Amino acid sequence: MKVNGVHYRSIWYDYDNEKVMIIDQRWLPHDFRIVPLEELSDFATAIKDMWVRGAPLIGATAAYGMAIAIIRDATDEGLRRAYDTLIATRPTAVNLRWALDRVQNVLIHKATSERREEAFRLAHRIAEDDVGINKKIGEHGLAIIKRLHKAKPNGEPVRILTHCNAGWLATVDWGTATSPMYHAHKADVPIHVWVDETRPRNQGAITAWELQSEGISNTYITDNAGGHLMQRGQVDMVIVGTDRTTAQGDVCNKIGTYLKALAAHDNGVPFYVALPSPTIDWQISDGINEIPIEERSEREVTHILGKMSDTRICEVQVTPDKVVGGNPAFDVTPNRFVTGLITEKGVSEASYEALSAMFPEIAKAEKSD
Repeated sequence: MKVNGVHYRSIWYDYDNEKVMIIDQRWLPHDFRIVPLEELSDFATAIKDMWVRGAPLIGATAAYGMAIAIIRDATDEGLRRAYDTLIATRPTAVNLRWALDRVQNVLIHKATSERREEAFRLAHRIAEDDVGINKKIGEHGLAIIKRLHKAKPNGEPVRILTHCNAGWLATVDWGTATSPMYHAHKADVPIHVWVDETRPRNQGAITAWELQSEGISNTYITDNAGGHLMQRGQVDMVIVGTDRTTAQGDVCNKIGTYLKALAAHDNGVPFYVALPSPTIDWQISDGINEIPIEERSEREVTHILGKMSDTRICEVQVTPDKVVGGNPAFDVTPNRFVTGLITEKGVSEASYEALSAMFPEIAKAEKSD
């Protein structure tokens, strides 16, 4: 998507300088910075410390990390070292494991001399596939938005609530939850987006920045405002992303998503989850008991990053000294609260039967592993 009128992806390969480039998202929305990732340790740090975020982008970044590592050491030991380093960065997003497995399972059968070229081919393919998948998600989500708009009086906008940032910056391009919004905007279907701030890292501010850059009407709201808006009929639908979805359709997403689903359920507001198929973990069914929930630093809760009146970007403490902070990064929304899963193949019911019917080859292959 665009930044100041220029099209960017969140990660790309600079062929002239032979470097992988990313948008360093730690500074957004206040400062737009592009940095290279040159060593395996750079990729591990970028994923763990959230220079990049979002399950699809984490997967693509890990794939490029494997490719860069192979330049340094293409032996079996080098391959294992790269895999082990990257898989340890973040435990919840299943795309990380999916991308690393995809690269490793191909390279292990290649001669050492062939691995560099093949690793980059795979990384490029994973990135390109992500763009295509997310575009399809947007097309299927657009159909839902159009139906809702048709029922609105006097051409009023469809009011969409979203949580966290499942935008183009959380993928390679288009985003998952935002892709239907971008497609609606391009199709001249009026929408207004309620953007949750999404504490503790305020990732909703990145979503607001994205939408603003594309000219999409939005309002940045506190995390606890969504239920209030739903009670007053000011939300027509919810669209969120997901970092891991179980085979039966339980959804693991940024902390606070479950509360939005409960509020939507209580107020009759459809709750949709936009997800690429690599985000489905076919190995597990019970999201609450089987998905590992990342516990991040308490400093993310006790401190906050922002822009001062003199434009300096600073971190400030928001709690009394010595207060202990708890910081589970994700929660799980059971499938019974999900209206539909918007995938690249269409909208699925949140159930094993529906998902396996939509992705029969993948479901069969993954279940047999």
